[in-house]
Amino acid sequence: MRKTAIVTGASSGIGAATAKRLAAEGFNVVLAARRRDRLDALAKEITESMPGVGKVVAVTLDVTSQESVDELAAAVGGCHVLVNNAGGALGLDSVATADLADWQAMYDTNVLGLVRVTKALLPKLIESGAGHVVNITSLAAHVPYEGGGGYNAAKHAAYAVNDVMRLELVAEPVRITEVAPGLVKTEEFSLVRFGGDEEKAAKPYEGVPEPLVAEDIADCVAWAVTRPPHVNIDRIDVQPRVQAAPHKLHRE
Repeated sequence: MRKTAIVTGASSGIGAATAKRLAAEGFNVVLAARRRDRLDALAKEITESMPGVGKVVAVTLDVTSQESVDELAAAVGGCHVLVNNAGGALGLDSVATADLADWQAMYDTNVLGLVRVTKALLPKLIESGAGHVVNITSLAAHVPYEGGGGYNAAKHAAYAVNDVMRLELVAEPVRITEVAPGLVKTEEFSLVRFGGDEEKAAKPYEGVPEPLVAEDIADCVAWAVTRPPHVNIDRIDVQPRVQAAPHKLHRE
């Protein structure tokens, strides 16, 4: 029997790459995000490019809406793997100049969204007998940097929730893994952070010879969820070779 994996934020970047990789690993995959047109296109791409692949289903999801999350939980049958990937960064303001609306939005998606989806699907994960929750955070969850206050705070909170879940679920057949990426070059992350300003969005990657790409993070997720059920990978910190910390990069 194929296991089922649900990936939030699956319409682009790390989420889309993770969905493709898990489908290739033999999972039925539920693609969950707000942009249904992108999900439908991704589902078609996966099914047409991978002969013999399992079921690939697109479900519209807004992790900030309890109604939307409840609809997701009702729409899916079993769930063995949940990848909480929905989230992101907004702005690069100092604490002194913080846009509190941006901070609120980051907290709503990166923290409350993660909790909302996990809470809704946890009964199915436990019922599976071999559940696994993978939370995509960031190195920003562990190392603060100037201008990253809001994102640091949100991802620190997500990291805390991740570790609390592992403590609380130790008697249940559910594994908890955190994947904390460093600099990953995707089509949208930086562009969203800087409000669509392409010049600003390109700055973080300037001179970096080989940043990570979404497929690198998908590889980490796939490795963690395909370990034997008695093996829990607590946390994977992953960054380009030329990165030593969120604020320390070698640029050519």
